[in-house]
Amino acid sequence: DSDRNHFDSLVLTLAKHPSETLERMAARLLAYCLHATRGLEFTRGLSSTDEPDLWQHSDSGEVEHWIEVGQPEEPRLRKACGRSKRVVLYCFGERTVPVWWEKHRSKLERFNNLEILQVDQAGCDELAALSRPSLRLQCTMEGNDAWFSAGDQSVQVTSVYLKR
Repeated sequence: DSDRNHFDSLVLTLAKHPSETLERMAARLLAYCLHATRGLEFTRGLSSTDEPDLWQHSDSGEVEHWIEVGQPEEPRLRKACGRSKRVVLYCFGERTVPVWWEKHRSKLERFNNLEILQVDQAGCDELAALSRPSLRLQCTMEGNDAWFSAGDQSVQVTSVYLKR
């Protein structure tokens, strides 16, 4: 991540929930890469209604960073904003995000610790298509753009802010 001067070599185990799409799993990977830092962890995700997809705790155990992927309902995001200093949502779905955003925008605008980004659907689909066991990826980031490469294949995934 050239913006944060964060350079790392990581070994990640990214499990796909049986009801999860490859695109959603790719969006979780993107979110992890964009926020990679000490203590950031994947959670049980879809298997738990009380946990986000990723989170980071302070040394005292408080949730500092709550990261969601998808299009959750307002009560879930309200609860997240009450439990964490910073909440980031990555939504994807070229046709569904505008409808979801229109429905929830007025209620979500009031949360000062909430950021919402829309992930480029084509890039997310291409990243999902790279998915295979024991995949070795290189990721380079600048701003909200991420470039992933695996062997001779490369993918750019862009995200844009809906709410900052």
